[in-house]
Amino acid sequence: MAHIDELVRAASDGGPERDPLISQSWQRCMAEYRLDPAAPRRAYIHTQARLREHRDALDDLIRVARFGVEALYRQVSGLGYVLILADARGVAVDFIGDSRRDGDLRRAGLYRGSDWNEHLAGTCAVGTCIATGEALSVHLDDHFAGDHIGLTCTAAPVYAADGTLAAVLDISALQAPAPKASQHLALQLVTSFAHRIETASLHNGFRREWILHLSRSPEFADIEPELALAVDAGGRILGFNSRARALIDRALHKPRRPTDLRHAGLAHAGLGLRLDALFEASVEDLPRYTRAVPVERRVLSLRGGERFYALALEPAAPPARAGRPAAPPRPPALADPTLAPMAGRAARLFAAGVSLLVDGETGTGKEFFARALHRGSDRADKPFVAVNCAALPESLIESELFGFEPGAFTGAAAKGKTGLVQGADGGTLFLDEIGDMPLPAQTRLLRVLAEREVTALGATVPRPVDLRVIAATHRDLAALVREGRFREDLLYRLAGARFTLPPLRERTDFAALVGRLLAGRPGSPRLTEAAMAALARHAWPGNVRELVSALDYACALADASEIGVSDLPPTIVPAAPAPVPAPEGDEALAAALRRRAWNVSAVARDLGLDRSTVHRRMRRLGLVSPNHAG
Repeated sequence: MAHIDELVRAASDGGPERDPLISQSWQRCMAEYRLDPAAPRRAYIHTQARLREHRDALDDLIRVARFGVEALYRQVSGLGYVLILADARGVAVDFIGDSRRDGDLRRAGLYRGSDWNEHLAGTCAVGTCIATGEALSVHLDDHFAGDHIGLTCTAAPVYAADGTLAAVLDISALQAPAPKASQHLALQLVTSFAHRIETASLHNGFRREWILHLSRSPEFADIEPELALAVDAGGRILGFNSRARALIDRALHKPRRPTDLRHAGLAHAGLGLRLDALFEASVEDLPRYTRAVPVERRVLSLRGGERFYALALEPAAPPARAGRPAAPPRPPALADPTLAPMAGRAARLFAAGVSLLVDGETGTGKEFFARALHRGSDRADKPFVAVNCAALPESLIESELFGFEPGAFTGAAAKGKTGLVQGADGGTLFLDEIGDMPLPAQTRLLRVLAEREVTALGATVPRPVDLRVIAATHRDLAALVREGRFREDLLYRLAGARFTLPPLRERTDFAALVGRLLAGRPGSPRLTEAAMAALARHAWPGNVRELVSALDYACALADASEIGVSDLPPTIVPAAPAPVPAPEGDEALAAALRRRAWNVSAVARDLGLDRSTVHRRMRRLGLVSPNHAG
């Protein structure tokens, strides 16, 4: 009751002095989340099926973090602590504790599957760390809920390489000494191991790129870096640990706001920047910072800022590919002179293993372009697997792409399933409408592209895959990145080279394209000049896809091997309006009446008129039947 009174006073007039992070959290619990301080807050633990979904979404980080998690637990287990790794939504996806106390730990929520979101559990280490992005201890009655005031919990954030919050590392105990200062060492330990996990995850995710370590002390430059960045062959920054991110924030004069951290998927402004925009060195200079150079000569300066001792780690060599040597690249056959050079460049880059991003309006032939590149490469006899990311249901996209093990989830096939990514092993993976891929699947795809290995749902061991990747979209991916709906680091992975296909209305090879599309059809039909002119006048909002459909329509209606204007779809040649019949003159009507022996009913049928209309016109024109004369 004393704790409840303090919470109420804190909401009204500030109450007793607490750490600012704790006081602000209490205010959120009362004002934002409308939590009742008197209501019990029992531990909420997710079902195994729901927990599996959270674990699958974070399985790469769990695997990377496991060694550090176990090492940290060995240091604190003797003091009664348990260790929790929670995802960015506050769910404990990994847990190590004393199995002899399972019942007590589960009741307290210190268990795998427990949900420690601040809006659900109130002030707590995991939830408040997520809300603020800060490492902290929530000790005894710092907790909002009365059910938790016997616990001491200390947590630190673990950031992904793109600067977004990925997980929270937490150590908690059922009992602890009363002074909060007793948790100071726990806070230092958790923060240190969270930093190690971030750096290890960066290394794991960017093995094929340059990794740059920066330290302020030469003694530690080659041992445990303070800052770490991933840099591609073009000199662009692809990722970093949180200390490097903070340095970039200061260099860009963009201080981090804690509220930004609540927006999962919000890309950091430093991603994609060239290395030489921040440091007095370019990617070409990185060999001067390898271990072969004495550490005292490896000084790297931030532009207009501090100096660091650097260590540059070279990219890992791609695995050697067995089989016949690559054939020289052959560009796809395209008659348009503006497209042929682009196709030639694309073929050479594709043969070199560079990931390609093809964009353009719907129907411009992005898949045709990708298949042509595949057919003209040394992989022509290997699989070409096309995946329409917009057509796969969000609930199934991960299992379809990456496959699953037997029993991986409720309803999973007894024999498991090989995913589409693994099905493209040795060949080409074409990812159509990549802009419609959900964020969780984007995260897993990024891992596949970086490591060239895929882990099926429910599996623990990844399988290597040899892929060349072409992605396609008609959407503005840069805008999706700004909206937090597409990962910026994935965009850089996909867009090793970018090609834009022109709309059909801008192509100069229209007639040749029509000829090629008709050449393979039965009878090799040809177009009349008038029909070709009608096609050329059309705007083609559906581009090549609409043209193919129009030719399908015309070939089906054409009686012989010639396609005329009348065979084209109405959308191409609108039907002419029906002529309005002119009024009948007295001679025309009289002639019809004489031909039918003045039978008005027969004349009405001949002219498509009502009898009353014929009688009215006869009266107006003064025509009288001789049968009624006199």
